[in-house]
Amino acid sequence: MAEKNALSTSDASQPTPADKPVEHDPEKTPASEPASKPAAAAPIDLNGRVTTPLPYPLPHCQPEPQPTVAEEHAKKYDELLATVSTWTTVPKTSGRNAETEPLTDADRLWLTRECLLRYLRATKWNVPEAARRLLATLTWRREYGLLNFTPEYISPENETGKQMIVGFDNDARPCLYLNPSKQNTDVSDRQLHHLFYMMERVIDLMGPGQETTALLINFKETSSRKNPGVMQGKQTLNILQGHYPERLGRALISELPWYVTTFFKLISPFIDPVTKTKMKFNEPLTDHVPTSHLVKHCGGKLDFEYDHSIYWPALNALCEARRRDYTVRWEKAGKKIGESESYLRGGEAKCLSGEYAGTDFPEGFAQTK
Repeated sequence: MAEKNALSTSDASQPTPADKPVEHDPEKTPASEPASKPAAAAPIDLNGRVTTPLPYPLPHCQPEPQPTVAEEHAKKYDELLATVSTWTTVPKTSGRNAETEPLTDADRLWLTRECLLRYLRATKWNVPEAARRLLATLTWRREYGLLNFTPEYISPENETGKQMIVGFDNDARPCLYLNPSKQNTDVSDRQLHHLFYMMERVIDLMGPGQETTALLINFKETSSRKNPGVMQGKQTLNILQGHYPERLGRALISELPWYVTTFFKLISPFIDPVTKTKMKFNEPLTDHVPTSHLVKHCGGKLDFEYDHSIYWPALNALCEARRRDYTVRWEKAGKKIGESESYLRGGEAKCLSGEYAGTDFPEGFAQTK
């Protein structure tokens, strides 16, 4: 029930259930509905195909409203924030008696209000456990080397487009496509590094009020040789559930051959029950993603073609620009732990001090500094 009833809001500027847009034709936006961002456009090649990520969701596609945190949960949030705010060091490894190093600005920036609430929901509002897991993730991000994965290091893994961030679903979640049939490398640490590198890029592209992603996994034309083993699957689940809690909005899984069905049965005991409710098998993808944001091979109308030499630099440039804006908004607001993600993403929410709204710093403002 915590998953359903204890979703977070930063402040009164966050949307309430009454603000949820009235449902309408997913391909049409009413003339009276203002768009907070420019139209979702991407460069088109000479053959009329899109070859780079779409920068924004359709104007009428909005994140699901987030109910107000209950009073007893707000107290637990305040308790967790007080605990985290005392941290000055982080263990460098997960081993016992590990050497520590100073908490960095990158750590403080990561410890947003919404981040703390995600870990509280994942631990059923157990403050000591949430604090333990937050610290464990800060250590994991160091030990795993997550922030040191460069586009150049990851690039060989994505040369065939086996993972693509393209378009947004009906609830403005960035869509991460996983295409096992395009597997081009042998099992290695870098394969997993690739997945979590792409998860970080999905997070970069989330708009104000958005905390989750949509995974679209299509097993068409795949073979058992190209699919991960149970051990790799368990490792992936452990990282996703341990260090990316509450980040999955929905997983749309289609074209399952028998051996993939068997694989899911084998790893099913390790999947969190809440996560299982978000997994949809063989449902029409057009029920979840506007056709203009759904690639053609998945039943949509988006004529997208993966060209690594075009897509990869475009994706990384877009994400780097978004991260720069996010970071500079945080710096201008005083570099505080517990800052509002909606503010940091350029939304209408104000920062903790109340001095600025995210909209005071429009997208791209930091690039001119």
